[in-house]
Amino acid sequence: MTADATARAAEILREHRASIDRLDAILVYTLAERFKHTQSVGKLKAEHALPPSDPAREARQIERLERLAQDADLDPEFAKKFLNFIISEVIRHHEKLQS
Repeated sequence: MTADATARAAEILREHRASIDRLDAILVYTLAERFKHTQSVGKLKAEHALPPSDPAREARQIERLERLAQDADLDPEFAKKFLNFIISEVIRHHEKLQS
């Protein structure tokens, strides 16, 4: 491999990593915004003695996310695991608000 090819590969790698870093920031801020809303939902549920989880909605959300993942060419099983993790955290927060 030539020095030019190696330098070009290093530049492409830097570009990909910069994009990954920006996307990671977007993910973190998006998750923070999502959790602000779920905290508000949890407070509302606690104030009105509503259950901390809504299994029917959660199932619909998982199905929706699986469809979105397929459309985005993302492994639907990964998307499902990711959303299940988020949902479990939200429910945990809602349960804490009710205790």
